[in-house]
Amino acid sequence: MSHGTPSLLDRLSLNQETVRQWSLPELADGCARAGVRGVGLWRAPVQQYGVAAAARLVRDAGLRVTSLCRGGFFTALDPGERAAALDDNRAALDEAAALGTDTLVLVSGGLPAGSRDLPGARERVADALGELAPYAAERGVRLALEPLHPMYAADRCVVSTLAQALDLAERFPADRVGVVVDTYHLWWDDTAGAQIGRAGGTGGAGSRLAAFQLADWVTPLPEGALLGRGQLGDGSVDLRWFRERVETAGYRGPVEVEIFNPALWARDGAEVLAEIVQRVRTHVG
Repeated sequence: MSHGTPSLLDRLSLNQETVRQWSLPELADGCARAGVRGVGLWRAPVQQYGVAAAARLVRDAGLRVTSLCRGGFFTALDPGERAAALDDNRAALDEAAALGTDTLVLVSGGLPAGSRDLPGARERVADALGELAPYAAERGVRLALEPLHPMYAADRCVVSTLAQALDLAERFPADRVGVVVDTYHLWWDDTAGAQIGRAGGTGGAGSRLAAFQLADWVTPLPEGALLGRGQLGDGSVDLRWFRERVETAGYRGPVEVEIFNPALWARDGAEVLAEIVQRVRTHVG
């Protein structure tokens, strides 16, 4: 652990989708009981519960919201669809501010139907960031662009590498647009270490490192691949290496576990969380 870095377990955050079998009150209570102080929330269950009520629930449990997922999906060609996406992202920024988090995670969106123009789609992502960044700044929320594994480039995210995410983010002030380092999406990229260093910049206010998320890569991937994230330590990712790289780059923020896996969802949530804490100690710390 780098000098001056808070304890890893003190920084641990549980993303809501990791234990989606839990209601929002169960999530708050379970994390509080386990001594996990942060939660990453998703918009749909928060909206269902009520944004103000969710903010109060989390606050009363002594927790903080480390991120809100998600905004983005900026790549549509149709002007009406584009306008609707921007409006939805403004609403997401309002929700993030109300929940007390300074991080809105963005998934860029995939190729529009019939399109093969990846550079054009990425440029539309940049245009959207430019439109939203001032609105985000007014609310004290940073846009956190997340690169996803290339297998999602066609239908979900045309930003596939940390380098591509930084090329977009660096067009804007660091306090307005940052990037997400998610081990599941970046573990395969031999430039990831250098790009994490690039994201760290000069540290402090100059850092682009907005969020750090953990999941493992296990094979074979399930059909559809979206719900194939592995429990920490079950797969191929050198999780400790990633933790060391982001800390060397100056990151001192939350360490958020985000695993989409039906096998975890079928288990008792408290058991899953206890296992995650143990796996973080063994494989990340």
